[in-house]
Amino acid sequence: MLDPVKPYQPASVTAAPTRLSRLEVATQLLTGLALLGTLWFHLLTSLLAGLLVYELVHLLAPRRSITLVHHHTAKVIVVTLLAAIVVTAVGAGTLSLIALLSGGSDNLSLLLRKMAEVIDTARSSLPSWALSFLPEESTELKTASVTWLREHAGQLRSIGQDVWHALFHIVFGLVIGGMVAVSRETGTGERGPLVHALTNRLRLLAAAFRNVVFAQVRISALNTALTALYLLVAVPWLGIPLPFTKTMVVVTFVTGLLPVIGNLISNTVIVLVSLSVSPALAVASLAFLVVIHKLEYFLNARVMGGQIHARAWEILVAMLIMEALFGIPGLVAAPIFYAYLKNELSLQRLI
Repeated sequence: MLDPVKPYQPASVTAAPTRLSRLEVATQLLTGLALLGTLWFHLLTSLLAGLLVYELVHLLAPRRSITLVHHHTAKVIVVTLLAAIVVTAVGAGTLSLIALLSGGSDNLSLLLRKMAEVIDTARSSLPSWALSFLPEESTELKTASVTWLREHAGQLRSIGQDVWHALFHIVFGLVIGGMVAVSRETGTGERGPLVHALTNRLRLLAAAFRNVVFAQVRISALNTALTALYLLVAVPWLGIPLPFTKTMVVVTFVTGLLPVIGNLISNTVIVLVSLSVSPALAVASLAFLVVIHKLEYFLNARVMGGQIHARAWEILVAMLIMEALFGIPGLVAAPIFYAYLKNELSLQRLI
């Protein structure tokens, strides 16, 4: 049952919706086309990397501290150094995550292969009372699930062919985001109406990114901490050897960045790997995940509802539509793009 979230009302809604100028409409259309273009031309990683650096630099370099440096050149140097540090830190973190998921004995490819094996041998692992609920022969759903997992495991083995292409986009996004952040923090002088309108669109998009991503990071971090306590402390304390624990913790955090659906992905992974050890451990894992995610659901509804003023079903509908149109990138971008749309509508006092 979904928790009710009060509809958001802008701070000063006393007048009728404001009339948009042609320039504002034009910049909104340009921004919308640009956002769809990032999905169409596979540039979402660049956009997210740029927005991340932009927001981090803005967060770490508030206006008050910058105004202490009076000379314009000194301001540029200070913010540029800060941007360089942020870009380096984010880049190093990205490379570390890729190395963790693609190397070692607990890599993601082996995890997916293990999940496929569990599905293949599920009948021999389940207790007798549960076998009556399974058909004697493989169903189409089971076949499709095993095929999907095996196909994606093969794709992960060959991911090295595309990793440099993805890193190229990420690095360029980091650099561009840093340059835009430096320009914002140190920029002076008059701006034309078009630049001013486009800057407003960028600020609304950055605010949407900040509200969605930073809020979801906090939620995912809490979820990951509780899951890590279970996988790395509770299960070993019981003397049960569970494989891929470190990888599952990382997967829990990464998939947790996706609102709502991320929990389903990480839960499926943990339960299937637990089933490879014993049915009892799978039941215990499922019970634990149900409890912590029930608590997390209330936090999610409160945080996400307060940040982007959207109910859970609104986010799910947006994710469903974007996934159907653009696949996984659309699924990732949907909460941010939807939050930006609501920001635009709120600014015009339409919602």
